[in-house]
Amino acid sequence: MNLFFEESGDFKAGAVLSQQGEAYQVELPTGKRAKVRARDVLLQFAAPTPAEMLADAQRIADEVDLDFLWEVAGQEEFGFAELGTEYFGHAPQAHEAAGLVLKLHSAPIYFHRKGRGRYKAAPEATLKAALAGLEKKRQQQLVQAGYVEELKAGRLPEAMKPITTQLLFKPDKNSIEYKALDAAASELQTTPQRLMLSVGAIASPKELHFTRFLLENFPRGTGFPPVAIPPRPSLPVADVQAFSIDDVTTTEIDDAFSVTRLDDGKVRIGIHIAAPGLGIARNDAIDAIARQRMSTVYMPGDKITMLPDELVAAFTLAEGHTCPALSLYLTLDTTDWSVIASETRSEAVPIAANLRHNDLDELVTEDNLAQGAGDYPYKEEIGLLWQWAQVLEQGRQVKRESFGLKPEQNNRVDFNFYVEDDVVTISRRKRGAPLDKIVAELMILANSTWGKLMHDHGVPGIYRAQGGGSGGWATRMQVRMVTHAAPHQGLGVDQYAWSTSPLRRYTDLVNQWQIMACVQHGVTAPLAAPFKPKDADLFAIVSAFDAAYAAYAEFQSSMERYWCLRWLAQEQARQVEAVVLKDEIVRLVDIPLVLKLSGMAQLARGTQVRLDLLRWDEVDLSVEARLLEVEAGPGDDTLAEADDALADEAELAAGMPPLEADPAQQTEAAESVEAGADARADAAPPVA
Repeated sequence: MNLFFEESGDFKAGAVLSQQGEAYQVELPTGKRAKVRARDVLLQFAAPTPAEMLADAQRIADEVDLDFLWEVAGQEEFGFAELGTEYFGHAPQAHEAAGLVLKLHSAPIYFHRKGRGRYKAAPEATLKAALAGLEKKRQQQLVQAGYVEELKAGRLPEAMKPITTQLLFKPDKNSIEYKALDAAASELQTTPQRLMLSVGAIASPKELHFTRFLLENFPRGTGFPPVAIPPRPSLPVADVQAFSIDDVTTTEIDDAFSVTRLDDGKVRIGIHIAAPGLGIARNDAIDAIARQRMSTVYMPGDKITMLPDELVAAFTLAEGHTCPALSLYLTLDTTDWSVIASETRSEAVPIAANLRHNDLDELVTEDNLAQGAGDYPYKEEIGLLWQWAQVLEQGRQVKRESFGLKPEQNNRVDFNFYVEDDVVTISRRKRGAPLDKIVAELMILANSTWGKLMHDHGVPGIYRAQGGGSGGWATRMQVRMVTHAAPHQGLGVDQYAWSTSPLRRYTDLVNQWQIMACVQHGVTAPLAAPFKPKDADLFAIVSAFDAAYAAYAEFQSSMERYWCLRWLAQEQARQVEAVVLKDEIVRLVDIPLVLKLSGMAQLARGTQVRLDLLRWDEVDLSVEARLLEVEAGPGDDTLAEADDALADEAELAAGMPPLEADPAQQTEAAESVEAGADARADAAPPVA
């Protein structure tokens, strides 16, 4: 005896070897033996052989007309043998009955299963809907196949053009467009991103990186909604002629300086910060925009501003205008550079000049300042500020040492990026140049002084603190945002509140409101300030700012790496000089491109090496290189990072482990430069 039975949803046939109660021992045509329960048996037959019966059954199943079978079945539940009699006109033979079972089971939209060997024909309306769905799916598969062929031929299907960005970065994986893109990329052995670049859906790798960033951080675009620009407030005009020091590309000029010699031989230094806080109020329309963005986004050759251009124009410290400003005046005794008095005012400040690094850096050098040489604007004022900046720096170094830290390193090299018509220029500048130091020290002083002002008045603010934590060095020295005054050990100050870039950072705008409340209301400032003590909204701002600033910094770092690769192509650089930063990590001498040379022998920090660049990829920002030679000599330490922590940052920035470029998590050596950058180039604020 032979059996036709069901096992795990599959139909099989085999010869009975033995029977024990309700179970059979069966040998299949393959020679394999199986135990079959009686309830799973659909047919018993003596001939033909199981293999022949299955072959004949499949032939019958292939010949059955489903539509006719559905009509014959009627609307009542039936067993397959009963339907076989109706369909064949006689009691079905084993292979006919088995063929009918195979057909019924393979057509669930025509026949609903009701039990072992029992079925019920689908209602007509249900069947029509299911058939329509199948036809639609078939048509979609044809369309999808057409898309695949177009992509493989190097053409972008019309249907994909409006949804290119979505397909690459936030796809509906059930859509035929995504399935076609994925299938074509798989067949071509490439990635969807590279395929979209090859067919012209994305103009360039630069556009690919920028588009991904916008979709994640600016899904509604970078434009601003219509807003009413507040009029400039009526303020007393300061009796100064202030000047700013910025990069040539800077448009959001946040700070300026003035120097006034007093009758008693003393000197009054003015630090003047743009005051959009005098026109923007908490929770107004412009505040909502600034709070949503949290910061200006920088990238080589471009930026996305935190505030609308019209508002920036109304409050930037532009040359030839008298601008609203929050001014910190410090009266100095130049015999010992002690601060005799300080005062903060809201006022209108005449801006006499916007000086530019590009014009002055070669003239304002340490040697020229020491000798009084060179001819440049505000020479006397810059010379005096330079002397004071050195005193301020020395004071911070003493404070750092009291915190148990070694002196700051100023031998690092910074790089500026300039992009015009997709041609990139990368220029080196040594950290600690006089103009940089002047700006850095005065910004640190202002942020520290105003942080103390808020603390003394019992007004909360947004501070940056470093040191004093527990755990290892990295944990202790992690920079964190807090809402109360706390030491910033890396900078060598007792408190540090970002307040000098209110056009570019939301934290600075918040602090400006709080500082102005202290100036205007004195002891009642805690009651009048926009943010009261323990205001939960202030904690929310800190959290949101940290997240946004980290994302922006990561994007900036990625775009700088992209432009480094563009520079390599532009300069046709193949054999290049590099310097060892740490272990297998090297950085090119001419540009801030950091690479990992796996397997490189351990070399001392600062050792210069020569590399052969094999290939680089502007999509995944990777570089393959090999070591050609190690140059003789001790190397140039000025080309290497200042300490191990910064080398770790460099390794992260090289793109080996995931990038971690959040300025709020930098080490103290990088932080002082970041502070000085408040008044420097919009195009290249440092993020380590």
